[in-house]
Amino acid sequence: MKIYEFKNLLRQVRGLIFTSRRMVGHSVNTIQVMTNFRIGQVIIEHEQKGKERADYGKKGMGKLSRNLTKEFGKGFSRSNLEYMRRFFLDYRDLTLVISQTVSGKSLTKTLISQTPSGELSKHDHKQMKISPLFSLSWSHYVFLMGIEEKAERKFYEIEATEQNWGVRELKRQYDSSLYERLALSRNKKKVMELTQKGHIIDSPSDLIKQPLVLEFLGLDEQTKYVESDLESAIINKLEHFLLELGKGFLFEARQKRFTIDGDHFYVDLVFYNRLLRCYVLIDLKIGRLTHQNLGQMQMYVNYFDRFVKKEDEHPTVGMILCKRKSDILVKITLPKESNIYASEYRLYLPSKNELKRKLLEWSR
Repeated sequence: MKIYEFKNLLRQVRGLIFTSRRMVGHSVNTIQVMTNFRIGQVIIEHEQKGKERADYGKKGMGKLSRNLTKEFGKGFSRSNLEYMRRFFLDYRDLTLVISQTVSGKSLTKTLISQTPSGELSKHDHKQMKISPLFSLSWSHYVFLMGIEEKAERKFYEIEATEQNWGVRELKRQYDSSLYERLALSRNKKKVMELTQKGHIIDSPSDLIKQPLVLEFLGLDEQTKYVESDLESAIINKLEHFLLELGKGFLFEARQKRFTIDGDHFYVDLVFYNRLLRCYVLIDLKIGRLTHQNLGQMQMYVNYFDRFVKKEDEHPTVGMILCKRKSDILVKITLPKESNIYASEYRLYLPSKNELKRKLLEWSR
């Protein structure tokens, strides 16, 4: 690489960094992501400009990293610069609108059309209002770029934004194969919605995941435990359990008692879903699902519908968490319009490859 070419590249990147640091008051995360996107763009444009730069990746990126690290400190390692380059390639179809008012005139510019030097006066950057399409932190995007399938990546990006997941929770949801589990619980039209809109809750069936993953409970699959142990573990990790259940869940009670003709009955866990505006009753079964389990849940749901829910609330939903379920048993036992569902649970993270294989077979 010729010395004047490198100096030009270094000048452009330095200009972007100085601009971003002046704008830090607006949003640290947003500015960092915007800046990294633009750095990636400058690197790509430099690679593609003029003759082919075969030696750029080996020498130029390392040299750029050393110069930037010396002046600006951490954050500009060679690997991080590679991430910035890839970030621009993966997200270059996005447009980030910057509304800018200078000397009383409203100007609309896109970030990618901003001059590479990025030099703004103090007056300019104070007037800048940013409307970002990049809604997550740089650490989020670094993780998302590791997801090869674009549809799956888009789903996790939407959910992380809407649910305000930290990077740790994003990784947990990905490792638990949330996308595959939701997809396996839906028809093909609903799967398309997952990739375009994220997890939308429109009906009781949208609440179901196959399976529900409870690895955070810390229960050993090989150790004997009873249903009360499972219930207590869930209560002790209630925040995690609510995240695994999904959107809109509020906890109301455990072992909720009601009485019919002098006989007492107990619902293991009672929740309310504010999105569907209905009660959600959960019964825990450590063995295989039986028709007696379904009949019992039907009675619980009927009681809540007739004596607990208000007129303006929607019908109660029943959910049986069991070790093994039978779809044919559910279909034969319950009427088609039933709001009762069975979902298996796992005490360990499922194999992502296995779920992907099942999803591929299902989609054929």
